[in-house]
Amino acid sequence: MDRREFLKTAGATALTTAALTAPLAAPAIAKGKIQWKMVTAWPKNLPGPGVAAQMLADRITALSGGRLEVKLYAAGELVPGKGVFDAVSEGTAELYHAVPAYWGSKSKGILLFGSQPFGLRADEQQGWMMHGGGQALYDEMYGRFNLKPFLCGNSGPQWAGWFNKEIKSVDDFKGLRYRTTGLASEMCAKLGMAVQAMGGRALFQALQSGALDAGEFIGPWTDSALGFYQVAKYYYWPGVGEPSSAEECAVNMKAYEKLPADLQQAVMFACQSLYNPVWTEYTTKHALALKKMVAEQGTQIKKLPEDVIIAMGNAAGEVIDDLRNDSDELVKRITESFLTYRSSISEYMVYADNGQMNARVLDYKY
Repeated sequence: MDRREFLKTAGATALTTAALTAPLAAPAIAKGKIQWKMVTAWPKNLPGPGVAAQMLADRITALSGGRLEVKLYAAGELVPGKGVFDAVSEGTAELYHAVPAYWGSKSKGILLFGSQPFGLRADEQQGWMMHGGGQALYDEMYGRFNLKPFLCGNSGPQWAGWFNKEIKSVDDFKGLRYRTTGLASEMCAKLGMAVQAMGGRALFQALQSGALDAGEFIGPWTDSALGFYQVAKYYYWPGVGEPSSAEECAVNMKAYEKLPADLQQAVMFACQSLYNPVWTEYTTKHALALKKMVAEQGTQIKKLPEDVIIAMGNAAGEVIDDLRNDSDELVKRITESFLTYRSSISEYMVYADNGQMNARVLDYKY
């Protein structure tokens, strides 16, 4: 994929604005097929989320036996990337592919379903949703907006991002102009950073022009495709702001309820069945892309100092406390459910995955 293909501007038109306010149209039916429009927050075939969105459209179509045909519209083709939530809520399209981290203006509680600073890994996030009560709360929250939500992938651990100066103490964060999203943005703001949210193409331009000092997007696979190594010297880890970042599909509730039961199941199973393939593809291709950036493109990997990570953790704790005291009773319930699951799984992981990973890096002949 030519990087320039997905760095093209995704602009909104007057027709898009009109479409966002249009009532739900009856789904197109051709020769017994139901035809749905999927709008996405991504440029077409962007490595990572753009690829995953097309996989989901194709899988829904396949699992329905072709009875439910999903056509993908990339960011800007039908609606702007950040307009997909409203477009599906209002019925301009039947479903979208994006991330919960983009919808904090709707409710802060939504952000917990995507990623949490110092929070859940990709498998733990799915565990909370499927076995810890998370899906019921997810349904309740998105039901307010006429949406039926499903997680359908995860990028795995994200990175702290691209910097043009070294971070030696938490004081280096003060006044730093930085791109991030979701609850990580609130954590960073508490540390004195000037946080902005923007897409990948805009981040590249901002780093290139000096409008931003630093920023994170996803991880090595997507970041290298967007060329961030060309405009920033240092690549920092760990990305404690997003230990994982779930991707989601949300379906217009009225459109979903009109489907026969077997096609509703096809949509649900398409989303569930893609979670692990998407996550493991990210992980595999992140590893390959990182090696190439270091060996061929001169990327310098840096680790955040431990005292900086601790300061970020304290700030993250303040963010979660704010959610626990939110005026919205549903946000409080979502937060308590997340914290209960996080506490339980964290205790176990000391013996399980943490123990295995610590053993794997010891000095032995293997």
